Amino acid sequence: MSLKHIPNSKINCLIDEWIHSERDRKILKRRFIDGVTYEKIAEEFELSVTQAKAVIYKSEKILYEHIQKCGQL
Repeated sequence: MSLKHIPNSKINCLIDEWIHSERDRKILKRRFIDGVTYEKIAEEFELSVTQAKAVIYKSEKILYEHIQKCGQL
């Protein structure tokens, strides 16, 4: 699965709707909309790279579940 075929405006709306943690929303937007690397995200949010990846993967799974339910992917 990939979010590459979904416009940034739609990704932004999905993140706002389904990711409830403000920090996690910011992290996802930096990754998927701004294209920032895991390393840079980790630095910006004072996390380890492993922690940054875990937040992104967990939130990504939530987004994919909702996208599939709505038939958007």
